Amino acid sequence: MPTDALPALVALAGPTASGKSAAALVLAERLAAEIVSVDSALVYRGMDIGTAKPTAAERARVPHHLIDIRDPAQPYSAAEFAADAQAIVQDLRARGKRVVLAGGTMLYFKALFEGLAAMPAADPALRAAIEAEAAIAGWPALHAQLAQVDPVTAARLAPNDAQRIQRALEVFRATGEPLSSFHARATAAPALRADLFLTLEPGDRAWLHERIAQRFDTMLAAGFLDEVRALRARGDLHPALPSMRSVGYRQAWEALDGAFPLDSVRERGIAATRQLAKRQLTWLRGLRDRTVIAADAPDAVDRVLRAAGVAA
Repeated sequence: MPTDALPALVALAGPTASGKSAAALVLAERLAAEIVSVDSALVYRGMDIGTAKPTAAERARVPHHLIDIRDPAQPYSAAEFAADAQAIVQDLRARGKRVVLAGGTMLYFKALFEGLAAMPAADPALRAAIEAEAAIAGWPALHAQLAQVDPVTAARLAPNDAQRIQRALEVFRATGEPLSSFHARATAAPALRADLFLTLEPGDRAWLHERIAQRFDTMLAAGFLDEVRALRARGDLHPALPSMRSVGYRQAWEALDGAFPLDSVRERGIAATRQLAKRQLTWLRGLRDRTVIAADAPDAVDRVLRAAGVAA
């Protein structure tokens, strides 16, 4: 394909452990592009092992953006991501660079390509009341409540995702409308439009589960628990922060707090990662304008390259 016919902006999404980071690296090299990370955990400094952050060598091969831009004590919203990503893409395009948007944080993709709805302001009294209920009944019980009034939102949340369950119930109780209805009527104009939206989706769920287990074992062997210990030792972080609620970190933090045996971190972390992957796949399958690549195909990376019009 002639160089001027190649896509200027490619989005590559997929569930965790689907191989999208490796595919994005090769694709960006072939396109002479730069990578903009679409990942809510990679933004945080000091969270390297548990996020499978691209290595220094990989980042030397292809410039990466929106990695290591926040301290873990500083929350980073989808709206901030959309604004930052749009500015970076505009700058890269102005300099004649192609862009690969790669990651698995689906709310970030939604913010970038569909816009965000104007949300009700936080209500401290309602929030406190929901926290008090959760302290007695537990977050899974409140998740069940949410499923009754907002099944769409509940379906994409884990039963222990306290922060998001709390917010969804708060919005419903304050307005009488489910959070999903606000998401459905985005008022902020979409920031960008991709020339090509590729998704890596495995045909065999067992393949993905095996990859998740292998990656978690690799993280543990690389010192993941020591990484979490170092974050805890700072003294200014706590498990309610978005950074520390990332999959794996939350389970490790709870074990180090004594909530359950340390030797169960692997089992709990893998289970939580599988739940995350299931939610990611559900979101992806709701997309209409996507080109699906079989993540479990032996030539998955070659298929990504061919879809983008560059020789495999």
